[in-house]
Parts: sequence; C-alpha cells; structure tokens
Amino acid sequence: MCTARPGWQTISFREGAYKKTCHKVAINLVDVLQIDTEKKTVWCEPLVTMGQLTHTLVELGWTIPVVPEMDDLTVGGLVMGTGIETSSHKQGLFQHICLSYELVLADGSVVTCSKDENPDLFYSVPWSYGTLGFLTAVEIKIIPAARFVKVEYKPCYSLDNLVDTFTAETRRTEGNQFVEGLMYSLHSGVVMTANMSNTAEPGKINEIGRWFKPWFFKHVGAYLDKGKGGVEYIPLRDYYHRHTRSIFWEIQDIIPFGNNVVFRYLLGWLVPPKVSLLKLTQGQAVKELYEKNHFIQDMLVPLADMKEALEVFHKEVKIYPLWLCPFKVEANPGMLRPVGDKETLYVDIGSYGTPGVDNFHPERTTRRVEAFVRKVKGFQMMYADSYMTRDEYREMFDHTLYDRMRKELQCEKAFPVVYDKVNRKARI
Repeated sequence: MCTARPGWQTISFREGAYKKTCHKVAINLVDVLQIDTEKKTVWCEPLVTMGQLTHTLVELGWTIPVVPEMDDLTVGGLVMGTGIETSSHKQGLFQHICLSYELVLADGSVVTCSKDENPDLFYSVPWSYGTLGFLTAVEIKIIPAARFVKVEYKPCYSLDNLVDTFTAETRRTEGNQFVEGLMYSLHSGVVMTANMSNTAEPGKINEIGRWFKPWFFKHVGAYLDKGKGGVEYIPLRDYYHRHTRSIFWEIQDIIPFGNNVVFRYLLGWLVPPKVSLLKLTQGQAVKELYEKNHFIQDMLVPLADMKEALEVFHKEVKIYPLWLCPFKVEANPGMLRPVGDKETLYVDIGSYGTPGVDNFHPERTTRRVEAFVRKVKGFQMMYADSYMTRDEYREMFDHTLYDRMRKELQCEKAFPVVYDKVNRKARI
C-alpha cells in the first residue's frame, strides 16, 4: 500500500514508480487541528504545509522551532523523510520537535506513539518514508514568535576562513538561534547568524518576501562584492521562506532574467512557479535532459569533515551557490546513528544546479559522492536520487529498530521497504 497523493504534488524531484503497483489509499488530511498555548503544542494533519502552518501560528504569536524554508513542504513529508532549518544546530531536525505521531497500521488499528508511549515505533517513524503505516496526525512543539529576525552577514574570502567561521558560530552556546552559509566558490562565501527580535533599528528593515525584491541568494552574494558585512532585520515569515521565491537558486535556470529589476517590478508577483506545476507539465525529453545535466542533492556530513566534503563537491560537481546548514543528531534509536553514538553536529551541504565539471555523469558522479558520505558516517536526504545498492543503503542507515518494527507490525506484505521507495530505479 501507499498513499494516493500524486507524485507530481511532492517536492521530490522524481515520482515514485511504486505508485503504479501499490494499492493507493486516499489520505486527504490538510488541516491544523488544535493549538494549545498552555502545553505549547500544535496538532497537524500530514498534508499541512510549512507556509500554511507558519501563517496560522505567527498571526497568533507562535511558531515552531524548526521551519524548513520551502512553503509547500508538508508536515508528513518532513516527518517520514526529514526536515532541516538554520535553527537545527540548536533544535535538531524536524523529527526532534515532534512530540507524538498518530498512525494507521497495516492491520487497520490506530495508534499514537511518543517517547513514553510506544517509543520503539516513535523512533522508527522518521526516515521510514511511509513504510510502517499511514501517518494521520502529528503533535509539534511551539514557541513564542517575534516580529523580526536580526540577521548578520559575514563575508569570507577563503575556504579555511569560511569553515572556521561557520564552525565557530555553530558551536557558540549563547545566541545564534539561526546559522546558515552560502558558498559562491570554493574560496568565497557568506556566513549568516541570526536571532529573533521584536524591535528593529531604524532604516534596517528588509522585507525580502516582497515581489520586487532581489532573490535572496543574490542579495546575500552582494555582501561579498561590498567587501564588508552588515546587519538587517527581516520579518519573521519572510526569513522563514527566504528561499521560496527563487526555489533556492533553481529559478535562474527556469527564468534566467527573473532577477532583472524591471521583471521583478512588473512580473515578480508571478514567481515562483509551483514545483508541482513544473513536475506536472514536464515532458519526458525535459526529464532526460535534467537527468543528464542536473544535480540535486543534500548530503549530511559531520561538521568535523566539512572542509573535505566541500572539496569533494567542488571536484565532483562544482556547483555554486552551495547551501550550508548546521544541525545536531541526537543519540536516539532509529535510522540515524551519530558518530560515536553520541550527540554530534553535522552540516547539510545542499547542491542544486548544473554541474560545472566536464566529466559529470549522473550515476558515477553521485555514487562517488555517496561513497564519501558513507566513509565519514554521513547521510543522504531521501528526496534526491540515490544510486546506492541495498547493502550500501543499509550501511548508511541503521535498520536495526526499523527491521524489528516492520516484523512486529506485519508490514512485509503491506508496505514496501524504504529502499524500494527511494533508490533511483524506484523513481521515474
């Protein structure tokens, strides 16, 4: 079985071939169910999007600790796959702000799980990709929201300087609610640190979400050209969804002139096109062209291996900008086992675009990057193309608890195993 949600509606680059052979079950659960300000929790159904959730909560003075930046990302996808944001070095991944899950299991029973109730199931759900049951509701922590995010931009002009600055800001115990980096070459980038604020200095408010504003990655890159850093105050929801308008930087391949000031003022309100619309209208020839000439990956590596990882990405694909987002992996049971089985800091290296190397080959190149990530005990995000074998995938992700839960819950004949949903051959 699988959900009946069409593949083109998801954020994943490709659609799952398993949709053609599995029995599809309609789960059209799209509502925010309850906000409890005393317990500081919100109950959501799985198809609630980040844009919908932040719009609902921020108007009431609340937010969630980890808000993955694309508007159309769903709660269910962020639980069953994963979700990350610039607050994740303090708060963890999206799964770490979830307090409980409600699922329908293979036998039709409805169960709730948390750290205290059915804990083995609770820790098995993240990264399971819908292979243990159907997610029907999620309880998530909420925290007080502020009007603005005070962002400080720190341009760096060498790889060592960027890695050292990014690492120091990530490890800082006081302040720095948010840490992010954008690399524009192997030896230049900007590290951003930020904190919520209810007040702003006069003349320093930047409503980056307005249709006529420059794309965020272009705005950040301008600090490299200036040769000095800066501080500004961004409205909270604008900050959360700062990469939505430009789909990070993928929009420049779709609308090359989209950041032109005239286009922004006259037609900027039309963008971005919905990712789902792009997938729905994409022909086979375009899919094949993208496969041969495009690379979309998020690789999660220990922070200690960040410099080597950036050199590997430069050698293998040479795509810029690169997105850098720090996060911690807690020493909990489940698919993710941190280095040394203790809480460890990692960095998400997001690479999206057309490779700048001459020898790019989608399978061979990706496999070399995957091999490096396995070597340093890192992980690959599930939305992206994975060319790993089944054994390599099981080497990357700890299946001990997952395998036991599938057997206990009699999932073998009800749901595919996770590898059979995420490997490249399982996607079209």
